[in-house]
Amino acid sequence: MPTEQQVLDALRAIKDPETQRDIVTMGLVRDLAVEANQVSLTLAFTSQPASTKATMHSMATRLVGQLPGVGRVQVKMGGAASPAPAAHTHAPGPAQGHAHGQPAAAAAPVNLIPEVRHTVAVSSGKGGVGKSTVAVNLALALRQSGATVGLIDTDVYGPDVPLMLGTKGRPGMFDNKILPVEAHGLKVMSIGLLVNERDGTGDAQLSLSQVLPLGGVVMVTTPQDVALLDVRKAIGMFQRLNVPILGVVENMSTFACPHCGQHTAIFGDTGGQRLSEEYGVPLLARLPLDPETRVGGDEGTPIAVRRPDSPPAKAFRDLAVAVTGRLNEVAALGSLPKIS
Repeated sequence: MPTEQQVLDALRAIKDPETQRDIVTMGLVRDLAVEANQVSLTLAFTSQPASTKATMHSMATRLVGQLPGVGRVQVKMGGAASPAPAAHTHAPGPAQGHAHGQPAAAAAPVNLIPEVRHTVAVSSGKGGVGKSTVAVNLALALRQSGATVGLIDTDVYGPDVPLMLGTKGRPGMFDNKILPVEAHGLKVMSIGLLVNERDGTGDAQLSLSQVLPLGGVVMVTTPQDVALLDVRKAIGMFQRLNVPILGVVENMSTFACPHCGQHTAIFGDTGGQRLSEEYGVPLLARLPLDPETRVGGDEGTPIAVRRPDSPPAKAFRDLAVAVTGRLNEVAALGSLPKIS
């Protein structure tokens, strides 16, 4: 188990490019906690450019993760607390954190992508429920509605979005920034574009919910109880991070026999509805288990562009409308005055 001093010593290797002072001396490291093999901290940024903040966050995660005995690292991004009035001369300095048992002022969120209006996560907490299929076709449906859309594949263990979109090129670089590739009108970034197809991605972990200002999350589940159990855990995580739950998508809801047209609930039914009622959020869509949707993903032509007039493609367009509506509702709630 590492000590707090060892963590701080590692973080001193990170310097602000303008001042050349390390982030510990600058007082940017807040709320440092070491428990067993887990380390958590907050980087309380001030006026650093967004690119510098992202670089420091990445370096902090990597350097602390390399310390002996560290199994998990959580680096949050925040803003410096507002300075205290002049009369309050007992207020803590930037490196003190807490004073007299009172919590420090809440850190203001840092917006690394101010040019993006909405950022939506597609999550489930469970593998094999079709998150990538939903994310790809939802992005395409939003694009077809006239929106400018980018898609970030944050699955570092099995990044399959490049396969589903038929992208094989490598991202470019300009002005020390990564340029995404384009596919079917989307700007796309994935770890799968940076490593060889057969290469593993190691134990790298991403927690963009701590880095990007999420407008909300779409939870994907299949109808059976074993899937709902894991999705509930993921919903709890997003609630602790104060990320709005936009709603639930029940994927692989029913299978329509191509010969007789009869619908069969292979994985059970009403699972998505039950989850929706349990958390008081909308059931955004019930998507069918469709063979052609699977083929489109394998061949790099998603159903939203492969057969835009098909019932599955229409279901994704309806989902895009529902997600857009929920984003507007959540944004409106956020603008209401707070009553204390």
